[in-house]
Amino acid sequence: MSRNDMPLIIHPAGRDEELGRALADLRVDRWLSTRELLLKTGRDWALRTARSQVLGAVAVHSGAIRAWCEEEPGSPDALMMSARVMTQRALLSVRSGASLRQQARISDLARQACWRGMARADPYDPVFHVCLLALAQVASEWRLPDRQRPELYGEPPESLAPWGPWPLLWEVLRRHPDNREALHRMLQYFHARGAGGIEFAQWEASRAEVGSVRLTLPLYALAESYRRQLAQGVLVSKFVFWARGTVRYHAERAVRDWFDVVEPAERSLLDLNHLAYVLSASGGQGADRVFTAIGPYATTAPWKQLQGDSFRRDAWQEDFLRARAYAWERKRRGR
Repeated sequence: MSRNDMPLIIHPAGRDEELGRALADLRVDRWLSTRELLLKTGRDWALRTARSQVLGAVAVHSGAIRAWCEEEPGSPDALMMSARVMTQRALLSVRSGASLRQQARISDLARQACWRGMARADPYDPVFHVCLLALAQVASEWRLPDRQRPELYGEPPESLAPWGPWPLLWEVLRRHPDNREALHRMLQYFHARGAGGIEFAQWEASRAEVGSVRLTLPLYALAESYRRQLAQGVLVSKFVFWARGTVRYHAERAVRDWFDVVEPAERSLLDLNHLAYVLSASGGQGADRVFTAIGPYATTAPWKQLQGDSFRRDAWQEDFLRARAYAWERKRRGR
């Protein structure tokens, strides 16, 4: 089988086999493997944050975490996962079109779950504040008057940065500098409000050190900007959007100062897929190596969100395969 015929593996756990087993158990309301996985993960805050995010997204559709909390009510890990599930429920309420009153009620329950968990958790665990930061993007939160949610309206560290929930971000980064999810939750907050995302991503990238995940933030901001222009019908052309020098600058800097220096196990598959997309769309150098690092583990984002007006479910996979084949062929020909 040639590299171009490599079948795609599309799974929320990616190449994390232990996480995959825990997810399979959650889907049938079993929580013991989740407890064992989190115990094994320990105080590796990057891995704990990443794994618990995926676990929460699956557990929200089962009763496993509720059963765990009933069985072990004092378990910090169970309380953390309860906060994860409640936070995910609040985010889903937005996507389902719930009223602001309903969003506020579910967000309040999630916030209470976070505070309950903090009382028993390791004080250095960043996940509870990550959850609080995720709740900031719920419309019922940021539409309240500033005085009712002071944690959402901290003054930005510099005039170039937009106003937003900086106090919550700082609480996470104080516990775990460069926490990937926290930075993305902050970006999602600005996207939810409809402004400030590009400014935030570029500001964070401008002050990022070599190896920092902050260097990938502009890729997400650019993808969201493209998606919105596509949805609104105001996009002049795909080529014009992605051919800009600033786009290629951010993509190639992410290759040079993030992809080339970070250990393979520490690279998020979602970050790799965004990098591959932007490099392919902009004609930047290095797409072949990024696709090799991805292997068969394609993620739906950004490919599916940016596929245009195609209504076929698998169209995004065809886009991925075409971009991968072109990148590898371009490398083979030395172009």
